Amino acid sequence: MTAAPRRRRHDPLPPDSGRVVPPGPSTIDLHAHTTRSDGVVPPAMLVRAVADAGVRLLALTDHDTLAGFREVVAGDAVPTGMTLIPGVEINAIVTRDIGLWEGELHILGFGMDPADATFEATLAAQRGRRRERFDLTVARLRELDLSVDDQLFDLSGSEDDALGRPTVARALIGAGHAESVEDAFGRLLGWGKPGYVPRRGLGPIEAIEAIRAAGGLPVLAHFGEAPARVELVRELADAGLGGLEVYYRSFDAATVFAVGEVALALGLVATGGSDYHGDTSTYAEAHAGLWVPPDVAAGLRGAGVVGSPARP
Repeated sequence: MTAAPRRRRHDPLPPDSGRVVPPGPSTIDLHAHTTRSDGVVPPAMLVRAVADAGVRLLALTDHDTLAGFREVVAGDAVPTGMTLIPGVEINAIVTRDIGLWEGELHILGFGMDPADATFEATLAAQRGRRRERFDLTVARLRELDLSVDDQLFDLSGSEDDALGRPTVARALIGAGHAESVEDAFGRLLGWGKPGYVPRRGLGPIEAIEAIRAAGGLPVLAHFGEAPARVELVRELADAGLGGLEVYYRSFDAATVFAVGEVALALGLVATGGSDYHGDTSTYAEAHAGLWVPPDVAAGLRGAGVVGSPARP
């Protein structure tokens, strides 16, 4: 599932300019989160909002679960004219010290077979480790006299849901211990902070291999450091990485250009998305700052991700 990347014809601004100004409404978003992981909008509601904003190619990329995709497909909630592809995001642990923030690389997967039992077992194990970390974090906050038990008392959670720190951050806000998700991470939940609990789970090569084995395209997410860490990206490409998230909503134009050059040099499919969670804006507001060129769809088609019917 590889394809030669196409030269970008729709870069929004020259590489020496500042923020990306979309030349029109983006019709592609390949990175969005729902309540099935750490987003705040339910899957069907988010898909409807995405469609209303003009997106026609969407991937829900909840952490360690395809539950949102399955829910939307099973409920016949994919709007007419939209293509919804299976997506996932795996926070992969880098065990050697190479100077990465929190020692993680995030691997997106697109086009996996949702009926692949081995892949689902892999994701279920990831979700189990997330639950353990979640519980340990809540217990640690309790020890710090920052209890969020009252805010989480009804959080039973389906086994298909992936719990994460943003949920704890929102509980801290509800309990009056933080002013925002960013504040909660900056003072309490981020690496080295009092409430931080290390993550356990797959490494990046394991994540890449699992996505490949399920028929998917593995993509390195929001790695703005790629131009300075080309050898690291090359190492992942040699292990099966197939794409690089070039058109990330918070990248400025210079970063988009530089990351895109890495994708071209290494033969990686360029993808892009909003990474929408819903804490600070509506989807329409987030979409207004998103630009993923239409050519991205051709790259996904060449990689075999778009074109075959989705299976719930």
